[in-house]
Amino acid sequence: MGLKKGILFLFLVGFQTVFAQERAESFFKPSDSLNRKKQKGVFVAEGALTAGTLIGLNQLWYADYPKSDFHFINDNTDWLQMDKSGHVFSSYHLGRLGAQMLQWSGASKKNQLLYGAGLGFAFLTAVEVLDGYSAAWGASYGDIIANASGTALYVSQELIWNEQRITPKFSFHTTQYANYRPEVLGSSFTEQILKDYNGQTYWLSVNLHSFAKCSKIPKWLNVALGYGAEGMLTGNSDNNAFSTTNPQRFRQFYLSIDVDLTKIKTQSHFLKTVFSVLNTVKIPAPTIEFVRFNDIKYHLIYF
Repeated sequence: MGLKKGILFLFLVGFQTVFAQERAESFFKPSDSLNRKKQKGVFVAEGALTAGTLIGLNQLWYADYPKSDFHFINDNTDWLQMDKSGHVFSSYHLGRLGAQMLQWSGASKKNQLLYGAGLGFAFLTAVEVLDGYSAAWGASYGDIIANASGTALYVSQELIWNEQRITPKFSFHTTQYANYRPEVLGSSFTEQILKDYNGQTYWLSVNLHSFAKCSKIPKWLNVALGYGAEGMLTGNSDNNAFSTTNPQRFRQFYLSIDVDLTKIKTQSHFLKTVFSVLNTVKIPAPTIEFVRFNDIKYHLIYF
């Protein structure tokens, strides 16, 4: 996911957890009609947390590197597009959060999609602007397209089906590659979750019942299609400077089962909030792995 994308992911989880910590069950219940006080609170919270996160990124990340004139770079081949998958994931879930917060305030569906679902794209575009003024990086066309794709995935499903049938998810396992470049891929488990692309897997979790509503398939049962990559010590293909073994870079594709926690029946709005937070993560489950589409591996449990 990368450190910056990791910060965004923690921002997402932390943002939602704020609501999950309230004691009053009534707090979590969406308003039946527009509650202007709640709506104002949503906008204030979004503005404060967004501004605070951007300021924090600028001070903790960009301040240590020289500035430059705004410029674009082409990094579309770096990290075998794992970073782009992270952008789709982050943009989708930030947009989902923005829309659900406006739904909680009683805003109309139109306003949820116009002013809520765009939160991810707007926020991540602001991060691209910071990248564009950094001499060490640059704004990325590929990142912007990935951000737009995540937002579009959420909005299009609401417009077509009025529900989310396909959900991006994330999972992680440790790898040997972080030992070669701990300063880049992470020196601790927490850092590696955020920085080691080799151990990250991004999923599209598809709810089966929503596509066959007359069937007896459990409403919570999903099938998940995953993408990952390994052998990456650098963004490009040059691994020689960091390992005498020069690992080969390769893509991985996965087929697994999953659970849509938001489909679990409960009358508790508190639990619905908790399930919504946890539904960003793919559950460990039996998985089939396709390496370059010609080598098949079976995992009893895959993280």
